[in-house]
Amino acid sequence: MPALDTYDYAVIRVVPRVERGEFINAGILLSRQQPAFLQARIHLDEARVLALDPSADIEMIRRHLDAIPAICAGAIGSGPIGQLPLRARFHWLTATRSSIIQTSPVHSGQCTQPDVAIEHLLTRMVLPPAN
Repeated sequence: MPALDTYDYAVIRVVPRVERGEFINAGILLSRQQPAFLQARIHLDEARVLALDPSADIEMIRRHLDAIPAICAGAIGSGPIGQLPLRARFHWLTATRSSIIQTSPVHSGQCTQPDVAIEHLLTRMVLPPAN
């Protein structure tokens, strides 16, 4: 049996009206140090966001959410944050902020395959429950 590797993750949240503190889970950010891994999965439920704030700018929210996987990958156009070492990107993305896009506190887990773990977390924490 392969050894388990430790990872850190945070839930990505959309807080359409920061002053109210209500949020919708919209993604998962997962980081593992060795072997290096940093990825995000995004799923924006627009109807749920609009239920909290009918005037929410969905296009702007989507652009900000789409930047997160680009930063994780160090993609062209991800700016100086996308060029930082992976762990520094994770810490920057999970830093406490008072904005429309926030993250939960960082949690830890163990897995053998981080790509499977991130999909499991997305299903459990973000996607609508299966009927």
